[in-house]
Amino acid sequence: MRAVDRALAALRRGEVVAIETADGTVGAAVSVESVALDAVERLRALTGGTPRLAVTRRRAVVLGLASAKAVQPVSDIADDQAPGAVVEAFGAMVLDRPGGLTADQAHALADPEQHPKAQGSLPEGLTAREACPGSREAAAVDLARLARLLPAAISADLPSSSGARAVEWAAEHDLLLVRASDVADYRVHVVRTLRRVADARVPLVGSENTRIYAFRPADGGPEHLAIVIGEPDPRQPVLARLHSECFTGDLLGSLRCDCGDQLRGAIAEIARQGSGVLLYLAQEGRGIGLVNKLRAYRIQDRGFDTVDANEILGFEADERVYLPAAEMLRQLGFESVRLMTNNPEKLRQLARCGIAVVERVAHIFPANGHNEAYLRTKAERSGHMF
Repeated sequence: MRAVDRALAALRRGEVVAIETADGTVGAAVSVESVALDAVERLRALTGGTPRLAVTRRRAVVLGLASAKAVQPVSDIADDQAPGAVVEAFGAMVLDRPGGLTADQAHALADPEQHPKAQGSLPEGLTAREACPGSREAAAVDLARLARLLPAAISADLPSSSGARAVEWAAEHDLLLVRASDVADYRVHVVRTLRRVADARVPLVGSENTRIYAFRPADGGPEHLAIVIGEPDPRQPVLARLHSECFTGDLLGSLRCDCGDQLRGAIAEIARQGSGVLLYLAQEGRGIGLVNKLRAYRIQDRGFDTVDANEILGFEADERVYLPAAEMLRQLGFESVRLMTNNPEKLRQLARCGIAVVERVAHIFPANGHNEAYLRTKAERSGHMF
């Protein structure tokens, strides 16, 4: 986890990261979003290989370079499956052309702000192929996704004829080295290290008997919070809400979504019923992060819906996973819930993570004139039960 965490920080700084695969071969990659103009030439000089672009299959579909029917939804993957299952489900594609891609070409292919869906043209001679699971390209894309950057990376391989060992080569060039297998395992291992690190009594308006528990993973990543209202009996199904953080809706009162209403409404309803728990999960923007959510908003302003906007960016429609929520509930002593939700995925994933869902409690709020299309997309394309 430490190696992956350091690699994420390096990518966000625009640095080159070395990636080793299971067969001992090594290459280097840099995030497209934070790449410097000379990064492509540096990759050439470092590796002697040809730089190419790795993107998600979703982004390749948007560019017309892959078939949409081959994309497996994240919802088809259980959170408690073997490490790497979710990563392989996302899929990655390698885009290349004779002589390699320039930094400008890579940016245009990866960033919808530069290359809108219906504009521009593809570089001459561009080809696309599937990235093998466990490959450096797949790992590089997933590192960018984990770093909350655009899910795309420029990579180049060290020729196998060089005979260089990964550790020695990375050390010689002052590069952080990460194994592709560790990237694939990262999500599951992080959840397994969640620990309760602090708690305090925090009286809330309308719910004075409230305690907040903070859970932190061993990699030092963002904390998840459990807001426990009253004194819920762990021997009985607890009234629960899984709420993914939403800076714009929860804090600023944005009218583009219903998140603020759902958060405050859940706390009020739990207090009215006497006890329960709200899990506040660090999964902004359906798991793509705040910056990418703002990018998705700009795409929506061009006429696309929520699902399309995320996929144009190269993400899945919803990248949230609920294994952290299941782990938090278990550590709090709860094995069964009455779940406040309209989202069938929460019901299914939480149950597949070992928490019994004995009842769905409807959690519906009226539209406000700005979020009608958003709510309609939830119902028609994501199956939300309003």
